[in-house]
Amino acid sequence: MNTIDKLVAARDQLNRTLTFFSRVDSKASVILGVNTGLLAVLATRAVPLVALRWEWVPIGLTLLLLGISFWNLYRQAFPSLAGGHQSLIYFREIAVRTEPKFIDEWLRMTDDEQLKEILSQVWRNSEILKQKFDHLKWAFYSLALAILPWIVALVALTLRATSR
Repeated sequence: MNTIDKLVAARDQLNRTLTFFSRVDSKASVILGVNTGLLAVLATRAVPLVALRWEWVPIGLTLLLLGISFWNLYRQAFPSLAGGHQSLIYFREIAVRTEPKFIDEWLRMTDDEQLKEILSQVWRNSEILKQKFDHLKWAFYSLALAILPWIVALVALTLRATSR
């Protein structure tokens, strides 16, 4: 495979990798919505803490698990973007240059240098995606685990409210 064919293949791989960002972000949006909905419904059943006995256990567990889920959603949304030092493709490294300097450096790049730059971006974006998917997975697990104590808390708080 010659250098031009490698460049085309590398660009295709970079574009393919970049398409996964929107996938993980859309899944995270769903989990954020469900988390928020669970908290909102639980809040509608709120009673003074002093009135609670054993009910604080499922409430506290729900809040803890949803907090873990929210934390992982935050980490997913803001992964570590360090890296790409002196890159002519990575947006953070491009932004530290002046426009003329970036253009001059870009135009001086050989095909082999450009291939290395693109492959470096494929690798770095893959690292970032792995972080994002890992945090999304833990956000989902925490949400799933929160559902049972959430249901128990809602039932207990509803029974408490109707027994008054």
